[in-house]
Amino acid sequence: MVQDIRIDSYDYPLPEERIARYPLAQRDDSKLLVYTDSSGRVPENRKFRELPDILPEKSLIVFNETKVVPARLFFKKDTGALIEIFCLEPVSPSDYQLCFASTSSCSWKVIIGNAKRWKNGSLKLFLGEDAPQHDFLDEISLEASLVERGGETSVVSFSWKGGYSFSQVLGHAGRIPIPPYLKRDTEPLDLERYQTWYARLEGSVAAPTAGLHFTQRELDAIDARGITRMNLCLHVGAGTFLPVKSETIGDHEMHSEPFSVSRAFLTALRDRDGRPVTAVGTTSTRCLESLYYLGVHCIERGAPEVVEQWEPYREEGYAYSLEEALSALLSYMDSAGLKELDSRTRIIIVPGFRFRVIDYLVTNFHQPKSTLLLLISAFVGEGWRDIYRFALDNGFRFLSYGDSSLLQKV
Repeated sequence: MVQDIRIDSYDYPLPEERIARYPLAQRDDSKLLVYTDSSGRVPENRKFRELPDILPEKSLIVFNETKVVPARLFFKKDTGALIEIFCLEPVSPSDYQLCFASTSSCSWKVIIGNAKRWKNGSLKLFLGEDAPQHDFLDEISLEASLVERGGETSVVSFSWKGGYSFSQVLGHAGRIPIPPYLKRDTEPLDLERYQTWYARLEGSVAAPTAGLHFTQRELDAIDARGITRMNLCLHVGAGTFLPVKSETIGDHEMHSEPFSVSRAFLTALRDRDGRPVTAVGTTSTRCLESLYYLGVHCIERGAPEVVEQWEPYREEGYAYSLEEALSALLSYMDSAGLKELDSRTRIIIVPGFRFRVIDYLVTNFHQPKSTLLLLISAFVGEGWRDIYRFALDNGFRFLSYGDSSLLQKV
């Protein structure tokens, strides 16, 4: 059973000096490891700006246009205790765009740092010496109140003055939540560089890092080759940073993430007539592969539901084709009068997974013993070991601000 996969089997030595703690001066100066049929299934060292010429002509490429929000806020008690509130996802209003547009109050599911020092009462925004636009932050008088205390997460209500949107409040008061393995504080450069060139829809607390290498140069070159660019939105949660602590993957609980796709997107995907699909990043992959199961829900249950973690591995399997599943999903949207489909996925992709949508994957190099490394193994098989050995031997930079790769499904 796939649940019996031992996470120790997906370990490799990653020296600290190989972790890219800062981005390169130019996004597309990064290296690109190519592992495809055209490279003979042997890792090849290229430059990222060569990617458009390597992708199959007339193919489809899918980007995640989510935008990272400055989700870390700092508050101070009257006693002087500093409390960090890390916003994860909106509770009221639960819709991301409505919540960001709120002009006086909203509530969020959060992670609270130094939570033991906050028993009750409201907190005032902490204005450090480096706080931008100090007068503005004084004016809004942002306060936080504890609504519900949980285990790893809690619910906090925010209130403020001045009629500004919560998006504006975060923009002035919040900090970008860079990954903890960078082992440094957020710096001004992260505001631009821990964000894709094409980010549009606010909601992520971690960047879809495979997209960090793209500039307008690559996007224009993709268009020039007749490759169709398509966009979806999956908001990346803090769970992407969580290590696998269990001995076997079956004991690891996958986080749930919201995503949305348009009817036009689904139609183009269904009617692509055999054209290969490249996913930019593991977030796009998780969304794309989840679409099949939403279609199965429509066939078997009449409506799509959350895609659960182990759903793709049920013993009886799935006999429906991708076209049948996507057609059922489109029919459901038509009957419900929907132009956009909003859903959630908890899907985990490990060896034994059957990829039904994507053929190529653009992705960075991931942490040892992580769910993302298992996804890479599911995609390229045992070849992942050759890929990572080559990357380590040839000076590739690892993790979020590191170099990139183009992989083809086995």
